[in-house]
Amino acid sequence: MEITVEKVIDALRYVDDPDLKKDLVTLNMIKDVVVNGKEITFTVVLTTPACPMKDMIHNACMNAILHYVDKDAKVKINMTATVTTKKRKDETTLRDVKNIIAVASGKGGVGKSTVAANLALGLSKLGAKVGIVDADIYGPSQHIMFGVEREAPGPGEFMGQKKMAPVESYGVKINSIGFMAGPNQVVALRGPMATKALTQLFFDTVWGELDYLIVDLPPGTGDIHISLCSQIPLTGAVVVCTPQDVAIADARKGIALFKLDAINVPVLGLIENMAWFTPEELPNNKYYIFGKDGVKVLAEELQIPLIAQLPLVQSIREAADAGRPAVLQDTTPQAIAFTELAKSLAQQIAIANSQTEVTV
Repeated sequence: MEITVEKVIDALRYVDDPDLKKDLVTLNMIKDVVVNGKEITFTVVLTTPACPMKDMIHNACMNAILHYVDKDAKVKINMTATVTTKKRKDETTLRDVKNIIAVASGKGGVGKSTVAANLALGLSKLGAKVGIVDADIYGPSQHIMFGVEREAPGPGEFMGQKKMAPVESYGVKINSIGFMAGPNQVVALRGPMATKALTQLFFDTVWGELDYLIVDLPPGTGDIHISLCSQIPLTGAVVVCTPQDVAIADARKGIALFKLDAINVPVLGLIENMAWFTPEELPNNKYYIFGKDGVKVLAEELQIPLIAQLPLVQSIREAADAGRPAVLQDTTPQAIAFTELAKSLAQQIAIANSQTEVTV
């Protein structure tokens, strides 16, 4: 029986995206179907290059063709990705930024900035175009973690206006409040002045096309958070917390802030950092210094996805201090953990975008 393009498309209607719960044809994820005798080629357009279900979807498509079309077909599937975004009107420098993700914490000292840096680099490693804004006004650190503390934004232009060009490191675009002061200087800004300085990082930086812009927020739930959440079109937020009770109490407040009617930013997931301690000389041992599964229990209670449990490992701190975050180590357990975190977050972003009108 002759193989046709229509038969191929009909077969692929039996393949669902595991996250979006709809078939690939309905989601418009099948492109460029070509049939030449028993040779079939087509492209599957995933919602993110960090898709953790890539191999599963590939195998499901292959099985659908062999089962519903022809068991002797020779199938070539091209897997590509185009990151989705919520539709919005925007003529600012954020115009071509598809998703803006806030990384927050209820209190300081839980590793929020380290997680933000590794998350940005993890997404970049997986093929996404990524930027990061260091909005932690009283403790900026991204310029140090990315090894660019001696650099500064250059001149840029957007729609005929003079702007800043972000610093780039390891393929990630960066702007930080830390570029505005030397190592022995403090950024002494209060209230509206602080908020104005931070919004300039967003709107006076020529970001260009980005799939994800990560925002390293200050710890806590102050007026800076409220102002930024109301002025910046956030796709969602993730909250970083250690498993100890004191940190979890503050994390609850951070989550509650995003759920306020005046802010209404989706919390895409919780990240349990320093979940256990693993000594370098005992890589298979786990010591629960700050308690066990505290954030996991919180996630279950609030029905928010727990997207990672990250270990407390000395080399993560050393890598950040050296200006080369741990995710760049490739094969270490901590690098693998941060890469899986990036995949999980990309998955949650795609799900969130699918629930509203999106574009690609």
